[in-house]
Amino acid sequence: MRHIPRKRFGQHFLIDTHIIAEIIRLIHPVRGDRMVEIGPGLGALTRPLLDLLGELHVVEIDRDIVDYLSRTDAGKLTIHNADALKFDFSVLGEGLRIVGNLPYNISTPLLFHLSRFSSLIADMYFMLQLEVVERMVAQPSTADYGRLSLMLQNRFEMEQILIVPAESFNPPPKVQSAIVSMRPRAETIVPCEHEQLFAELVTSAFSQRRKTLRNTLRHYLTTSDFEQLEIDPGLRAENLSLEQFAAIARQVAEGADNL
Repeated sequence: MRHIPRKRFGQHFLIDTHIIAEIIRLIHPVRGDRMVEIGPGLGALTRPLLDLLGELHVVEIDRDIVDYLSRTDAGKLTIHNADALKFDFSVLGEGLRIVGNLPYNISTPLLFHLSRFSSLIADMYFMLQLEVVERMVAQPSTADYGRLSLMLQNRFEMEQILIVPAESFNPPPKVQSAIVSMRPRAETIVPCEHEQLFAELVTSAFSQRRKTLRNTLRHYLTTSDFEQLEIDPGLRAENLSLEQFAAIARQVAEGADNL
């Protein structure tokens, strides 16, 4: 199929056969897996996945690609012509293994959307912009550490496992890409009843990255609160671990309950 990549869908099609083979090796699909591919494109991963699985769900927004896949892989392939950002992944059951070359322009909101279904997911393997993957797996007191790191690390254990050069795609993106593996935690670091507050605290703390916690969290924590938490208010958000943010959320929630 001759298909002109559509900029509005952020399409960059993987064409490097060596990279494709390595990705399949890393995913290690086996027959019986409940596998879902987001954005199959022209089938670079779809076909080798089908060969090993025998059955595959794909979520694709581009109707031309849906038509192409329907004609070439009828039978083993279940195609959902939908926007992945709005797709209800719960209809596919549980124990989901989700893979995909995610469009760079929607990668962050899509990751947050998928987080809602973490209890139904076994693992995920995504191709993303290298810069995004570095932010996802970043540790405290590094330049890449921020809101994305904390929000995703609360729900997933993650690892950058492969860097993919731009020339592996058509058209080549202007940046390098990377594969990240994501496995849901058995239990989130932040209890579910504190998650909304945790999200608010993280957003506020990183809203002015160079300011200290004394300033960015002044509406949430008093001097006494900082002392009880044993956190220096002169630190910046990037210096705190996920566990420390979880402790702050607990402290603020308990304070509100006592009012």
